[in-house]
Amino acid sequence: MTSNIKTMLFDLDGTIMDTNELIIRSFMESLKGLVPEDFGREHIIPSMGLTLEAQFQNFTGLTDVGHLIKAYRTVNTKLHDELLRPFPYTNEVMKDLHEQGIQIGVVTTKIRMSTERGMKFCGLYDYVDAFVTVDDVVNPKPHPEPVLMALEMLNADPATTIMIGDSAVDMISAKEAGVIPVGVAWSLKGGELLKENGAQYIIDDMRELYAFAGMER
Repeated sequence: MTSNIKTMLFDLDGTIMDTNELIIRSFMESLKGLVPEDFGREHIIPSMGLTLEAQFQNFTGLTDVGHLIKAYRTVNTKLHDELLRPFPYTNEVMKDLHEQGIQIGVVTTKIRMSTERGMKFCGLYDYVDAFVTVDDVVNPKPHPEPVLMALEMLNADPATTIMIGDSAVDMISAKEAGVIPVGVAWSLKGGELLKENGAQYIIDDMRELYAFAGMER
């Protein structure tokens, strides 16, 4: 394992914030009447990490899905505080990394408003040096643009940067941008899928990130 990392880029949903049930319930409620009766979480999980537009288009076959995105965000906002939690050890690890001088970025396919709301709600906002949301890019993940933008904002060296994520799009975006892809074992999609899409490491616990920065756990 490399131990000279200076910059850590994090995906948001499913990586540092446990939004899995929030996302699934938001989709299920906003898709009522538009998908077969047997449509369930097993159909939603594989595409988590893509933009809302891409996911709704995949689920419904519709091109114009603006009304579904609006419905999703209404449900998501209503359930947000009830269902949102950071994953174990996230707060202490990000705090320690920040205090040690590790640059921290968040690279997400969420809009900026909900990104900032979630990070503030979980007490993580102040540890982040750069945010790249879907509002900031032309080409969201799996395109490398979001990761490249974060590198530029932080003046970071790809060789000493890792991208931590829970989905294939995170690994692909990281790999294409020249940074080290790191998957999380708590991904609903499974560690093997992340390895297949370029993950060089899979962590089982957020505290394993200390070793990448040459810090004691």
